[in-house]
Amino acid sequence: MPGTGGDVYVPMEQRTGAESVVYFTRDLSAEGLIKAYEKVNAKIAGRVGVKLHTGEQNGPNIIPRDWVKALMEKDLPEAHIIETNTYYEGDRYTTEQHRKTLEVNGWTFCPVDIMDEEGTALLPVKGGKWFKEMSVGSHMKNYDAMVTLTHFKGHTMGGFGGSNKNIGIGCADGRVGKAWIHTYPGQDQWSIAEEELMERIAESTKATIDYFGEKVTYVNVMRNMSVDCDCAGQEAAPVVTPNVGILSSTDILAVDQACVDIVFAMTEQEHHDLKERILTRHGLRQLSYMKELGMGNDRYILIDLDNGGKQITAAEAAQGLKPFVAE
Repeated sequence: MPGTGGDVYVPMEQRTGAESVVYFTRDLSAEGLIKAYEKVNAKIAGRVGVKLHTGEQNGPNIIPRDWVKALMEKDLPEAHIIETNTYYEGDRYTTEQHRKTLEVNGWTFCPVDIMDEEGTALLPVKGGKWFKEMSVGSHMKNYDAMVTLTHFKGHTMGGFGGSNKNIGIGCADGRVGKAWIHTYPGQDQWSIAEEELMERIAESTKATIDYFGEKVTYVNVMRNMSVDCDCAGQEAAPVVTPNVGILSSTDILAVDQACVDIVFAMTEQEHHDLKERILTRHGLRQLSYMKELGMGNDRYILIDLDNGGKQITAAEAAQGLKPFVAE
């Protein structure tokens, strides 16, 4: 099947199937975040969890707290941020460490639910080849809807971290689910990589989004895009990719694909490091496998919220970007 290799980029004109709508704004601010979210929040109701990567202590690249606070105060006043503990030993390995890190990083303006604090729950994986079920934080079942608020960036093993990685790794519990994704029994902690890792992440994600059904939506923030995940904290590689904007959709594949397309549409100088990270880790398999699993469409209509809802291409979204300058 063409395009299933995680190191092979398939341009839009070679993709087939239906199209989804993705919204785009260059407004990297609380107002821009709210504008993007409000385009895709029609089905968000009831008890809402906001799946956010809250980061290691003092990590410089996470989504700014004041943006998230403004969004939640305006649109999600009763929502909780939801997280799980990490599989690696660091600032968020235990619930106690995790809560300290949340305080250090300023996630104190609303309740934060560490979903695996009191154990795990199993969700079915429909149509998976690696899993029949996925272990997630037990508190996930306390929620009716989920807002996936993602800092789009590179990732040490996944190539890139978009909505798929935020859910697939971020909702799997820290001891069982994440181990199933990353490790063969009896082998090195990170023994699974490239295509198989991407497929396992996507199957984990599918378990969660199938659970929420239509009550899940996705917002990707393309800002401070190091080639490393926010798991790296202050050790993340310096950012050299330009800031872009904020994208939102009710289709997880479409929004992650659009972000990748914008990166690939940048100039060589702008995207060299991030593109290399994506390709060398075979990260594009996240996208092709999500399509195979029926999780969304890799063709989309990109709507420019800054220009009256005009339809644009990923290349147009990538035009005129300015080199990244640390704030």
